[in-house]
Amino acid sequence: MISSMRARRLVAGAAATGLLAGGAALGMSGTATAAPAPAPASATSVVTGDHHDRHNGHDRCTWKKGHWEKKWVKGHWEKKWTHHKTWHQGHHDKHGTWHKGYWDHDRQYKWVYVHGHWDHHWVKGHWDCKHR
Repeated sequence: MISSMRARRLVAGAAATGLLAGGAALGMSGTATAAPAPAPASATSVVTGDHHDRHNGHDRCTWKKGHWEKKWVKGHWEKKWTHHKTWHQGHHDKHGTWHKGYWDHDRQYKWVYVHGHWDHHWVKGHWDCKHR
């Protein structure tokens, strides 16, 4: 849905730019017929002097590919799943029967502090537009 909306905006923007450029060229051709001598020089300077022209370097958009970026994550508390093993010694009960030792497994959530650290995050591909 978002990509189709972006595509619509891109097509609408291209159409508007084409209409504006066509209108400017048509308007310049009208002034060129009205003033025959200096019109060609002024027409080229006005058409190429447009500050929204993407070919002269004023507005430059480039595609940045998706990449891994290293970011600092400050220290914080996290609830983590912990696993503890406890050894219970073997023993003789009051009847003289031997019960051998065993491991007891305790699993529970526990709040632990995670110190600040560097982590890698994926940055999706995007358009990067520089307006000068």
